[in-house]
Amino acid sequence: MNMVRNIKICDGLVSFTLLLTTNAYPLRELIIEDCQKIVETLPGVTDVVVEVTSETPQRKSLPDRTGIKGIKNIIAISSGKGGVGKSTVAVNVAVALAQTGAKVGLLDADIYGPNDPTMLGLADTQIYVDNTDKGDALEPAFNHGVKLVSMGFLIDRDQPVIWRGPMLNGIVRQFLYQVLWGELDYLIVDMPPGTGDTQLTLSQAVPIAGAVIVTTPQPVALLDSRRGLHMFKQMNINVLGIVENMSYFIPPDMPEKHYDIFGSGGGERTATELGVPLLGCIPLEISTRLGSDNGVPIVVGEPDSPSAKALKDIALIIAGKVSVAA
Repeated sequence: MNMVRNIKICDGLVSFTLLLTTNAYPLRELIIEDCQKIVETLPGVTDVVVEVTSETPQRKSLPDRTGIKGIKNIIAISSGKGGVGKSTVAVNVAVALAQTGAKVGLLDADIYGPNDPTMLGLADTQIYVDNTDKGDALEPAFNHGVKLVSMGFLIDRDQPVIWRGPMLNGIVRQFLYQVLWGELDYLIVDMPPGTGDTQLTLSQAVPIAGAVIVTTPQPVALLDSRRGLHMFKQMNINVLGIVENMSYFIPPDMPEKHYDIFGSGGGERTATELGVPLLGCIPLEISTRLGSDNGVPIVVGEPDSPSAKALKDIALIIAGKVSVAA
């Protein structure tokens, strides 16, 4: 499979490079361990050194969709309704992927409610327009290992965006094709809630590697998430799975207790009914909200918390699914 390269043998020491399809490969440690064990059984081998690198596969463009130069995989994080924590999931998944060594960008496509700059600690940042040989292009902001473009950089803090569909279509395409993204393994798109103009523009414009649906266990949220999921299927976009956010509340003074504020098991039941995987369940913790408000994502601020561990696991699963499907 061309995964083993640069084999060197010297006085019983065997070293080689193991090429994975992503730094976030879910079986990474198991594969490394198996390789070491197998080589150690060979006569004369005294030590084994494995260097691991990755090469994220390039997503193939579809005939009716134009890829973005330098971007290998575009992943949509979506929800059927607002208030379920979609942006929190998108931001933390992007940062968690960057923590694995991947090159990651985040496109805040929620034009009417752009919150990602605040969540990434970039609320007071200005982005600039660079003049290139192909015209003007935006320079994305950068923090926590993630490049970010958002409508929040282009309007005043209290300024509403009162636009109809054609204007939305124009700014979304600008964010896709007129931004100096550079080389990216993953571009995470934080979709607006629902199934409107922005979702259609993105779904029809670029080859999306997969979509993730964020919901809470609450029946009302699950009803809307089902509609969003079916929209992606109708657009021939692979649905990677469902993320159940706010699965249960963990009181900070009683971490051993869990309260099912929004019900329980809804995400798993819906995933089973619709034939898609449940990618993970994220608890509701006060520290997650504080991290978002303060611009320090939970996977950075409290990496050992239950929420951070769940989000990092979800990021690894998403990367693994995209890698296998490429």
